[in-house]
Amino acid sequence: MAKGNSVFIIPARGGSKRLPGKNLKQLNGIPLIAHSINFAKQNSDIAEDIIVSTDCNYIKSFVHQMGVTVIDRPKEISMDNSTTVSALKHVLTCLDKNYDEIILLQPTNPLRPKELLRKAYKEFLENNCDSLMTVSLNDKKLGKIKDGKYEPFTYKMGQRSQDLEPLYYENGLLYISKSDLILNDKILGDNNFPFIVEHPFASVDIDTLEDLSYAQFIVKNYSDE
Repeated sequence: MAKGNSVFIIPARGGSKRLPGKNLKQLNGIPLIAHSINFAKQNSDIAEDIIVSTDCNYIKSFVHQMGVTVIDRPKEISMDNSTTVSALKHVLTCLDKNYDEIILLQPTNPLRPKELLRKAYKEFLENNCDSLMTVSLNDKKLGKIKDGKYEPFTYKMGQRSQDLEPLYYENGLLYISKSDLILNDKILGDNNFPFIVEHPFASVDIDTLEDLSYAQFIVKNYSDE
């Protein structure tokens, strides 16, 4: 596949209340952030440049050891309520080079099928998208609890699982966005392509110690094919 004018951006704050230092926590023998960096390096035929945005000196030091560029993330966009798009926009405005699109890799979603980006990027180009996000099928019967009572929300009581309307959730494995979107404070555009991923890796999103233990189980029991 021909290399596009794209850049990998990996936002990695130092702060995390539920799992302190999570971006450097070990998964399968290497820090979480290294999984995303290695995935980017393995897809250098699509985008060669990799940028990590962080406010943490420990993360910065580790990333430099991996030979990857770091953009220092200002404190005002490194808070618990800071948005991902603010970090992406900051990176783009700090770079001398202009890119047509960014490929967002989140360290908290460290496990990705080997061919994921290649297949997703092909769809992104062929569909002339503004953005692409990975999604997975939700097969759960979801409901609400109101005034202490359970009310079905995505189904009718007694409905068979196989008869449910297909619904999908944002799994966080991968995003591709036009740079113009990011500069206008958006990650997803109106012409957004949902790339479906049906793989156990899509169920891994690490925010707690329990999530990390689950990820260790998944990586040991499933291949990245």
